[in-house]
Amino acid sequence: MINVKSFIYDALCKACQNVSDAYPTNWANLPAVQYMEEENNVHTWTDDKEQMSYVRYRIDIWDNVSTSSMAMAIDKEISKLGLERTFCQDVDDPSHLKHKVLRYEAIIEEKSDGEIYVYHE
Repeated sequence: MINVKSFIYDALCKACQNVSDAYPTNWANLPAVQYMEEENNVHTWTDDKEQMSYVRYRIDIWDNVSTSSMAMAIDKEISKLGLERTFCQDVDDPSHLKHKVLRYEAIIEEKSDGEIYVYHE
């Protein structure tokens, strides 16, 4: 498995201070951002090991005013990593906070020197 969660986290931290891979617990500090690895599976297996992985990440944004500017900032940072935004939607939330969901995906290859390459189908 090729793990790029740390890259996602670092990119999100450039856009927002309240970032977690768990449901937010600090609602006093908005906007709040949660990221989750929804999928990470083998894309290419050769030479008896995984060469490339398909990954998909979900990013949830909550704010009491608007999620638009945070979504734009997040999109800018995640796009720099080479991941492609495949979904963006406002979501009704019982908390009455503004809630937006973004999804990003890519095919990731990790070279022997640790360099990460990003592809799309």
